[in-house]
Amino acid sequence: MKNYIQKYICKSVTLLVGTSLMLAGCSESFLDPDPQTMFEPETVFSTENGIKSVLAICDRQLKRNYVSEDSREMIALPTEYTFSDLMVPSATDKSGLLDNVDNLLRPNSDQTDEKNLGRTNSIYFFWRQNFEGVRNANTILSFIDNVPMDETLKNEYIGRAYFHRAYRYYSLVFQFGHVPLLTKLPEVPKQNYRSTHRDAILKKMVADMEFAVQWVPEQKDMDYVGMVNKGACRMLLSKLYMSIGEFGKAKEQLDILIDRSGYSLMEEPFGTFFEGGESASWTITRNVIWDLHRPENKLIAANKEVIMGMPNRGAAKESFIPMLTMRIMYPFFFDNKIKMPDGKQALFNYTRKDGKYRKEYDYMRGLGRGISTFRTTTFYQDDLWAVNNKMDQTDLRHSAETGNWMHMENLKCNNPDSEFFGQNIKLYAEEDYYDKNELVTRKGDLMCSDTIRRWYDVPHYIFCLNDVINQAKETNNGLEGATDGSIADWYLYRLAEAYLLRAEAKFYINPDDPTIKDDINIIRERAHCTELYTGKVTIGDIMDERARELFFEEWRNVELTRVSLCLAISGRADEFGNTYKVETFDKQSGTDAEGGSYWYQRCIKKGMYNKGVTINVNATKTDINYIMGKHNIYWPIPEKAIVSNGKAPLYQNYGYDGYDPNVQIWETWEEAVADEDRF
Repeated sequence: MKNYIQKYICKSVTLLVGTSLMLAGCSESFLDPDPQTMFEPETVFSTENGIKSVLAICDRQLKRNYVSEDSREMIALPTEYTFSDLMVPSATDKSGLLDNVDNLLRPNSDQTDEKNLGRTNSIYFFWRQNFEGVRNANTILSFIDNVPMDETLKNEYIGRAYFHRAYRYYSLVFQFGHVPLLTKLPEVPKQNYRSTHRDAILKKMVADMEFAVQWVPEQKDMDYVGMVNKGACRMLLSKLYMSIGEFGKAKEQLDILIDRSGYSLMEEPFGTFFEGGESASWTITRNVIWDLHRPENKLIAANKEVIMGMPNRGAAKESFIPMLTMRIMYPFFFDNKIKMPDGKQALFNYTRKDGKYRKEYDYMRGLGRGISTFRTTTFYQDDLWAVNNKMDQTDLRHSAETGNWMHMENLKCNNPDSEFFGQNIKLYAEEDYYDKNELVTRKGDLMCSDTIRRWYDVPHYIFCLNDVINQAKETNNGLEGATDGSIADWYLYRLAEAYLLRAEAKFYINPDDPTIKDDINIIRERAHCTELYTGKVTIGDIMDERARELFFEEWRNVELTRVSLCLAISGRADEFGNTYKVETFDKQSGTDAEGGSYWYQRCIKKGMYNKGVTINVNATKTDINYIMGKHNIYWPIPEKAIVSNGKAPLYQNYGYDGYDPNVQIWETWEEAVADEDRF
């Protein structure tokens, strides 16, 4: 029986108590020197246990990008989605809502107080978190030669450290562009770093991951689940290959993963069946998509699809990070902003002790008590699910009949004081309503005062997480934690993505390849889709299927930016007929409909950006104007990092304050590595 790395991490806690400041403390910038500790690194990291302890921290850090950051109102990953076609920030009562990205996003945006931009995005969290991961990986690489061990074991550790560093840099270069390349721990504080060209960093990461694929073992040969394995290394290497235009090599890695690594798609229900938080109010008909996304099934041996996941449950409480999806991602419908035609509030979050409580209308436990910090776009809710110009009615990933998908119209009024108690809520009144001959509601009236925050669909099968303790409390209401979500295992990579990556690689090699559609259709067939791709497949078809299959797994902004680069390298046209150039796709400004990158075109054509002002009645921020600029394909380099690197300028991205095309950067990774010892 395989063990989970939660136990592995727990065993390392004693050693890490003294070194946590040095290894895991989050300084404001990667350029800041680490705090002093009472331990000498040369002593701590002279044994295999010391190396293991840092590797455990690297493994644990992966999940922080997917789960909570520093606030109950934030999860890190949705920021990736708001810079895409699939999601927008929706906390309309926040004065610092990052809706007009083109105007609001600046290099010093991280210096605002908690009531402003920091409460509606995690941009600067990603900068800090990724460089912290780079530092920890470099700690392993810097001290590994001091530890006596055989060469095979040593190369395994090096390979895993390479993965963690490459994973962070893969994110950094597609979030922030040209950034400093760090491959070792500095002996003294260094303040004269230069940025290194994005492509040079990618080439260095390719070389490292080629080594990792050779030495890191397969999961079947490992004692722990949740550590870096060979399959995960192949996945990352294939993405890196595509990033530098080596599409054939990417396909070779994906062929091995799909055909010769022992993985297979899950096609039937499996594992533990969780019937939902309150089956009487929200019924789940068991199906493979529901089971595939249950946290308790993600990392079990029966799941042949998982390549690598992130354990976030079990006995090691030190390792838990709450996944508050049912608070952050669901509509804020438990207040008087949604009404029935008689003017009465439609939905309440009653406790079980309340005389008005009815089990069959207990949506708080069935669906959570959402506050809608982020919401899905209209494209993700509707048009995405059409294939061959037909809405696919049988796709399990969009199925309200099975309970996988939540439409607001599926909810019923649970207010016994309303004449419409037990009837489905409606966005618009279907007829006039009179009370004692007085007109209360006119036919066609909007019954929801804020359609941004309080009325949208949710992929319930993804976000539904069972909080056993709070669900069981009879007196709990939404304000007391039933339910926010819970601790939960999560996927890092699974085989479905490998199929979609292979389809993408084939597209760049030969867009007329008839087998491209086969790699997409096998995913659709597993989801019981009726509509399959039959003709020539576009890059848009592939990215649409990624959105359907990998929502809240892939880093959507990172992947769209990578695909933008791949299209420019390959010269292939996107689904809109546009072609791009490597030299210019990421160096354009403006908010008009022409030009920019593929990332930008998806944001404005598919997403909710640059569509005009949306009026929200009874919200603090009444005029929501979602605007994205072409230059926002990269986030600004934080001003704090620039200031702390006082002896040399870092490269600031095009379109932001401080941009200077004459700032020198390292064009090759060899130059950057050679410079690391120059103080």
